[in-house]
Amino acid sequence: MGGPLAGLRVVELAGLAPAPFGCMVLADLGASVVRVDRVSGGFDVPGDVLGRGRRSIGVDIRRPEGAELVLRLVERSDVLVEGFRPGVAERLGIGPAQCLARNPRLVYGRMTGWGQDGPLADRAGHDINYIALAGALEPIGRAGAPPTVPLNLVGDFGGGGLLLAMGVLAALYERERSGKGQVVDTAMVDGAALLTTFLHGMKAAGSWPGERGTNLLDGGAPFYDVYAAADGKYVSIGALEEKFYADLLVVLGLTGPDVPNRHDPAQWPALRARIAGAVATRTRDEWAALAEGTDACLAPVLTPDEAAGHDHNAARGTFVEVGGLAQPAPAPRFDRTPAETPSVPPSAGQHTIEVLEALGLADEEIAELRRAGVVG
Repeated sequence: MGGPLAGLRVVELAGLAPAPFGCMVLADLGASVVRVDRVSGGFDVPGDVLGRGRRSIGVDIRRPEGAELVLRLVERSDVLVEGFRPGVAERLGIGPAQCLARNPRLVYGRMTGWGQDGPLADRAGHDINYIALAGALEPIGRAGAPPTVPLNLVGDFGGGGLLLAMGVLAALYERERSGKGQVVDTAMVDGAALLTTFLHGMKAAGSWPGERGTNLLDGGAPFYDVYAAADGKYVSIGALEEKFYADLLVVLGLTGPDVPNRHDPAQWPALRARIAGAVATRTRDEWAALAEGTDACLAPVLTPDEAAGHDHNAARGTFVEVGGLAQPAPAPRFDRTPAETPSVPPSAGQHTIEVLEALGLADEEIAELRRAGVVG
């Protein structure tokens, strides 16, 4: 694999959503990732592309022989990533102490919702629960309405998988000086809280004084919101600065002296009505064309399918086709060591024999492990 992480060796204990996304980022950037799947089918999810760029080995890690295979992989790897509840990996014999005993330079990445300690560490949960407790869910939504669920982007992927990848890379950087590995405790509740840092600053400065849906960046300001166009589709408007707002008014045709004062929140309802009325006179794509070449900060709200075909995204290669399916390309970009187009996600256990042979197991040993159901 090309990319800046070429040569980095990662063992991923199969899971769902955040840990696979973090390992996908590492694989996208060139790391060699071996996913340890269950012998009986693994975590194959129809349409799931998070497993792209991997090799997969089917191992029953509940058995001592399976745990030993994981430890043998660890001996020649740089990183292990797991997403079990606290204590599970230790009980399986592949926790941090067992793995670091085999490879003191190993970076051991742990991905959970609540973290490895604390009163809730052993409790079940999902993205929505973690971001709720982190204070990241309550501010999102319209005034007078319940909080809006932001898909599972804030907890699973932003505060989870992406933070995991960053933590692993930070630990690898530190290893270059100390020569030692360490454990990276990534908790979605921590990551989601971290993503609200700017919001905490705005509150402290008095720049976020109101309830949900009444502030500058939460849809409360009429010049930072989404509006319905004539065709029922939507445009986004984000004209915060004066010069951008001036361009927006020209594009919308709202240039008369009777336009409500945007600096007076009491006039925001009237200004919102004027903007909504203007936007409703044309289709989404007509507005996008009118805003082209300006700094009006008006952009069409695209569906995920439409995004891949947009001229800007097409020109940058923001989306790639993998196995006939359009999906986001690896990011960010590197000028000397660009990432390659990812390979299709493997089926569970697809590379078992290949990986075991690379570990030095003889054909007879592999055959015996397969007969015993340790590997698939």
